Amino acid sequence: MKLELPELPYAANALEPHMSAETFSFHHGKHHNTYVVKGNELLADAGIDADNLEDLVKEAAKVGGPLFNNVAQVYNHNLFWVSMKPNGGGAPTGAIADKINDDFGSYDKFRDEFVNNGIGQFGSGWVWLVLDGGTLKVVKTANAETPLTAGATPLLVCDVWEHAYYLDYQNRRPDFLASFLDNLVNWDQANDALASA
Repeated sequence: MKLELPELPYAANALEPHMSAETFSFHHGKHHNTYVVKGNELLADAGIDADNLEDLVKEAAKVGGPLFNNVAQVYNHNLFWVSMKPNGGGAPTGAIADKINDDFGSYDKFRDEFVNNGIGQFGSGWVWLVLDGGTLKVVKTANAETPLTAGATPLLVCDVWEHAYYLDYQNRRPDFLASFLDNLVNWDQANDALASA
């Protein structure tokens, strides 16, 4: 299969003031697109294929190296963009709200764990809400790593590479993570992913 840069359901400035159009445009149009282009170059010689991006990530993980890094970063970014929406954020509703209360004890406890994991990810990486063995968990991964390769089902992800927030928040990763949850997170995405898991 061929990697593609996805069209997004909102404009570059739709997440302002929590994510600037400048940050968004650089991140999506340059960083994400570079992974798509390089990933396709590497796939052309890799001799692997898959029916969907999730399976392609798992196949690329068997090869490792630059192939995995680029293919996984396409998947990670694809999920990151749909993990946000204009006028998002705040406490969840629907099945994901009930599941968060069951598995974390409360939304506030989940929120603390998500932010603290994101802060605690040294260097570049990601903080995820995943379904693992029927239980919701917050996990963090470094660089291009993804919980997909460990058998978990990602529901939401926040990018904590510096390019995701530095223009807007400088070195204040905690503020970016708080804003992601309070103003941007797309709980509809999490509900849909939970329903299809």
